Order: sequence, then structure tokens, then C-alpha cells
Amino acid sequence: MVLAVPVSRYVVAYTAKLVRATRPADPTAPDFIREMVEWGAGPRAGQHLILAGKALAAMAGRAAVGIEDIRAAAAAVLRHRVATNFAAEAAGLDSVAIVQRLLKEVPEPPVRRFAGAAVEA
Repeated sequence: MVLAVPVSRYVVAYTAKLVRATRPADPTAPDFIREMVEWGAGPRAGQHLILAGKALAAMAGRAAVGIEDIRAAAAAVLRHRVATNFAAEAAGLDSVAIVQRLLKEVPEPPVRRFAGAAVEA
């Protein structure tokens, strides 16, 4: 049943953007990721974030995965896929703190409005 929960391209795009931003070598990564992360999440992290989002949406009785489901699952899914370096340890930050900060910095993809309906940009 969980596997059948639909996911929009909008949510998939946000998930991919979030996962890519965990990688210090990625040009979209925020400066604090480049400074405090040794290595970031791979493609399977995105797949598991989507799957966790589907489970959260299903448990909440929603018909589709929303950005809030991905954000709610992010720390649990990414915490063991993001390896911090000495700079993060010296600042007292673990991978969960890094993911939580990343959630504040990675914006949702823009949504265009057309004739009253949301359309992916």
C-alpha cells in the first residue's frame, strides 16, 4: 500500500535538491556543508527519503507525499548518510544538526500558478 502512494515531480525535485546539497563537492551545497561535511548522501538516500515520505503520508491518511513528509523524514534518513568532519565536531555539531540546518537553507522548488492551479516550475 505504501509503495502505491503517488509522489509529484515537485516533491521529487525538492528531494533531489536536498540530497545533492549534502555533498560538499556539489556546487549547490551551502558553505557550511563544504566546511563541516566529509561526505554526503548518495542517490539511494533520495529513494529512501521518498519511501519514508510515502509511509508518513499513508499513516497520516493523505493521498500523496508532500514536502512536509520529506522534511519530517530527513533527519532519520540522512543522519547516517552524512559524515561530519573535524570542523563540525569542534563546533559540537553532529549529522542530525547538520541536516536540520540544511532543511532551513534548502528552499522548496518554485511553484507557478496558472488559472488557479499549481504547476511545477
